[in-house]
Amino acid sequence: MTTRKQFLQRSAAVALASGGFYELLDTLAPSPARAATRATAALPPEQHLLRNVRVVHESGIEVVIPPRHHQLVTARLATGRTPASLREAQHTLEQALGELDREFPATPSGLGLTVGWGLPYFRRFVPAQWKRHAPRNLATKGDAVLDARRFPSDPAYTILEANDVILQFRSDRLDHIAAASKLILAKTHGILDVTSIRRGFVGGPVDGGVGLPKQMALKAGIPAASRIPDAAPLFLGFTSSQRAALGPDLIANFETLPGLTDQWPDGYFREGTTMHVSHLYLDLSNWYDNFSFTDRVWATFTPDLDAPDGTMTVPEGSDQVADFTRINDDVSLHGFTGHSASMQPATRLQADVRSNHGTVYPKGTALIQRPDFDTLDSPFAWTSNVIRDRWSRYPSAGVHFVAYAPTTDTFNRARLAMDGRYTNGTVLPADPTQPSRQFNSVLEATHRQNFLVPPRRHRSFPLAEL
Repeated sequence: MTTRKQFLQRSAAVALASGGFYELLDTLAPSPARAATRATAALPPEQHLLRNVRVVHESGIEVVIPPRHHQLVTARLATGRTPASLREAQHTLEQALGELDREFPATPSGLGLTVGWGLPYFRRFVPAQWKRHAPRNLATKGDAVLDARRFPSDPAYTILEANDVILQFRSDRLDHIAAASKLILAKTHGILDVTSIRRGFVGGPVDGGVGLPKQMALKAGIPAASRIPDAAPLFLGFTSSQRAALGPDLIANFETLPGLTDQWPDGYFREGTTMHVSHLYLDLSNWYDNFSFTDRVWATFTPDLDAPDGTMTVPEGSDQVADFTRINDDVSLHGFTGHSASMQPATRLQADVRSNHGTVYPKGTALIQRPDFDTLDSPFAWTSNVIRDRWSRYPSAGVHFVAYAPTTDTFNRARLAMDGRYTNGTVLPADPTQPSRQFNSVLEATHRQNFLVPPRRHRSFPLAEL
């Protein structure tokens, strides 16, 4: 007799074997051009970094071209808690990951594979080791990795998840993701119980034409899909991967910024980072029917910004970083400030910093790396708990938001700033919970969880060997 648990895991295996609706992506446009890289090339110690990421210039602005296909798989652990069980599970998972390392280069045309671990894993399976080795935030005198929380503009029903592990797959090739998912699920049978599968994509037009967000939204019958600009790389119409707006190279590592955590010079989690994962529904009807193009520019970036109609890529370099004076002036004049502007006091360096690695990061450098992506999941492509997750088979426009930051507090400060709340005590008068022409009015967070991404050497069941 098949148990419910067995049925769910077989169902998850079937879901992972197929790309579902997202298989349509590669029939709509060819994959982006990439330089070739050998699978045997040395892997960086950081799991979360991809090599050979293409950068192009759009209107003189450097733009990163992310991998096309994205997939997140969350799971709870089914393994025993004894040291022997954990070490065996650690060996099994590492063998599977090593096999994939040898088959695919860690590039967009190969496979980006990142393993993150939730606080439930550390607290239930390695509590004593976690107590000794958990990265500490020296600035707050607390933990560097914190439980997820709801923010002022989140609905009361936003689910704070408790998964043990998350697997992040990124590639231009959907078959690479499918093969890697299948191998890991097969090798870890009896170790991982899948709880959700989350899929999506990023991609503007290739050599002109209509980009993937508009084409996919039209195919899915999403309201207001016809209003999405042809050249849009994301549903909301603007480019979010300007190089200057993304944290560079090692800045999101625990150990990089002096005095931030205790992982320099030789912490167990040195070369690791924190990872925030959430799902957001997007109200495209509100965005395109009730906001003019200028309204959308101002809500996304900053009021009074003059961008020609149809602009997709707006500069967000250090010269454009807003300070509190600018933000308060925006609120006084317009009743709100822009999405990017509101967060910049929390997401950009406020002075030049020499990192522990010797790199000088100038004032205005971004602190957070964002490999987020559009989705038609509602809210996930597959879930083990359809009632709790309010799952629907009907597609909906959304974002699976992923952010790497040197501490959870770094992300929390950024997200609170988005709601007009700052650590210096500043509270903007605009109410983030009220309908308005603000950016928040088109977002609805359904799920949130924070994870620790260990360095590559400890990616499989961190601390289990201790």
